[in-house]
Amino acid sequence: MPPYAEDPQDVQDPSEGPDPRRTAFAWTEAAARQRAEAGLVRTLRPRAAESELLDLASNDYLGLTRRPEITEAAAEAARRWGAGSTGSRLVTGSTRLHARLERELAEFCGFEAALVFSSGYTANLAALTALSSRDGLIVSDSGNHASIVDGCRLSRAETAVVPHADPEAVAKTLGAHPGRRGLAVSDSVFSVDGDKAPLAALAAACRAHGAGLVVDDAHGLGVLGDGGRGALHEAGLAGAPDVVATLTLSKSLGSQGGAVLGPARVIEHLVNAARTFIFDTGLAPAATGAALASLRLIAAEPALAARSRTVATTLHRLLSDAGLTAVRPDAAVVSVRAPGPNEALRWAADCRELGLAVGCFRPPSVPDGISRLRLTARADLTDAEIGRAVATILRTAPEGAAV
Repeated sequence: MPPYAEDPQDVQDPSEGPDPRRTAFAWTEAAARQRAEAGLVRTLRPRAAESELLDLASNDYLGLTRRPEITEAAAEAARRWGAGSTGSRLVTGSTRLHARLERELAEFCGFEAALVFSSGYTANLAALTALSSRDGLIVSDSGNHASIVDGCRLSRAETAVVPHADPEAVAKTLGAHPGRRGLAVSDSVFSVDGDKAPLAALAAACRAHGAGLVVDDAHGLGVLGDGGRGALHEAGLAGAPDVVATLTLSKSLGSQGGAVLGPARVIEHLVNAARTFIFDTGLAPAATGAALASLRLIAAEPALAARSRTVATTLHRLLSDAGLTAVRPDAAVVSVRAPGPNEALRWAADCRELGLAVGCFRPPSVPDGISRLRLTARADLTDAEIGRAVATILRTAPEGAAV
């Protein structure tokens, strides 16, 4: 008897044709074979609490996730406020700790107001769905993160995808739709290659056509700008009335969660219109407390941002000088091209066997279809650790990786 059968009547008679309980998801087996043939299988690899691996794979840009003052702030917040937020932000999920984080985050980054979400993903969905409309237009960079892509889709606005980092294409697209509510959206630092968006030129293109600008500063906060205040602060756009920032608390701040920053009237609108705020459980107190402690630590130690950038440029220089194709970094992401998806996967696995954890980006995560190793230039890496990482990457480089 099949393991799912509750009684003999549940046993399928072959004469009755295929059992619908067996065939409903049979298509997933074909999809799995296609992924395997393309070298695109993804697997979960649970890590231990302690690891001997040198970490160049995580997004812990400033090395704050395990700083004692950050973990203690998380523990203290849980002890005081509880393990969970207990509900949505509009019911019981807002604490004074959330309000304090929002106030200090907006002040640090140079914006009028902020709103904290359970993730950077939900923050992007909120900004794009609540600030657009069915008859509106969103102009999106071709290299934008998946959360932006999904936000554009859910907005129900017409979405025009323009070439990467091309302000002229943004201006031309906006100009071709006069009278429509327009919005341009871009990552500040693109997560695949680590290059910066031309934010000043994008803002000028938007202003020429009365459009708003939404910038995902997930990879800029803590790394770019004065003391890590972010890419918009660096570009002189923080606090502008036509600019909105989204970001995550899970990278430089070493915690979890996300936020939207902008004019107070925009934040008030999100509180009333953003479904991922209204219907989602609020960020847990422990994550809120950790993010607040990290924010204060970054403000007190502005050299952390500069050190992360120095590590990135050093990694790039050493790898490029050795003949690998490494993209010049603008922030804390260093991208190293691989010959193909299978080679990238093997390369990352070989690095791991030698004690080095690196990221491995393959399609569909990479919009240009080029597989890569993705290295995190953490601020707490020593010069010796940088040298060890470079030596390991070079030792395991597959044929065809060098220029």
